[in-house]
Amino acid sequence: MWNMQKNTRYKHSGIQNILMDKTELLKLEITALKIRRNILRLIKAGEAGHVGGALSSVEIVTALYFKLLNIDPANPKWPQRDRFVLSAGHKCLVLYAALAERGFFDESVLDTYGALDSPVPGHPNMHKLPGIETNTGALGHGLSIAGGMALGLRLDKSPARVYVLMGDGELAEGSNWEAASAASMHKLDNMLVFIDRNHLQISGKTTDVMSYEPLDERWRSFGWSVRVIDGHDFNAIINNASEIPFEKGKPSLIIADTIKSKGFGFAEGKVNYHYWKSNPEEMEKAEQDLDNIEEQLKEKMERSGDE
Repeated sequence: MWNMQKNTRYKHSGIQNILMDKTELLKLEITALKIRRNILRLIKAGEAGHVGGALSSVEIVTALYFKLLNIDPANPKWPQRDRFVLSAGHKCLVLYAALAERGFFDESVLDTYGALDSPVPGHPNMHKLPGIETNTGALGHGLSIAGGMALGLRLDKSPARVYVLMGDGELAEGSNWEAASAASMHKLDNMLVFIDRNHLQISGKTTDVMSYEPLDERWRSFGWSVRVIDGHDFNAIINNASEIPFEKGKPSLIIADTIKSKGFGFAEGKVNYHYWKSNPEEMEKAEQDLDNIEEQLKEKMERSGDE
């Protein structure tokens, strides 16, 4: 894998519709591949994990940590930092992978996944790892925590923002809707929520288990400003996220349509890879799939150099 200089962090500038050139977009795609490789590295170490939702949200998390979040890995407790809350804590593989790639800790820490007392446990722990804002894993709690953060930042007159990643299966937890109501009532327009809508949860299709469709109208009825995008499209993610608040006085929400286990061709869109206990054959397939993505990106680089 080639080396690539990490992007500088995005500053809140009020710039709308950030149009990335091909080089910048390619860098993000390369970073997303590195994060997928880190996820596979974690699975190799622990031999199992919640890989489906981690892979489906790679582009969202890559855009956040390498373009959108105002953060400083050398000073993870910087008071003016943006906050990121991974409400769906079982997707933690993507968070660990991104934090390591962003420089919050040495990548060798990823190799301890699955070991006793590892700083990268099965759900994120703010007391064990820099860059983790809060413990999550019991589904439905992250939005309430994030709402409290957003309200506190506003009271402190801080320019910092709060970003949240939720899963679509998580929405069956009733506490989410209490938090949604509170965020609307308190006009928390310094908060942006992404819903990773990959349409699958551990029990099957989300619409079969507990449907909240039409999801966009459901959130609008709670007083949120909502947009629906392709969750694997960097331009769509970054252009929309850079425009918050979508409406002054309203919390913003992006429903990101994604593919479960994106990047591992043998597992894409399959519910039985919500949690993956790997075997050598499938591990080899995963490595080959990522190698194929790398070759495609190298071809893009060559074409870009010829233009």
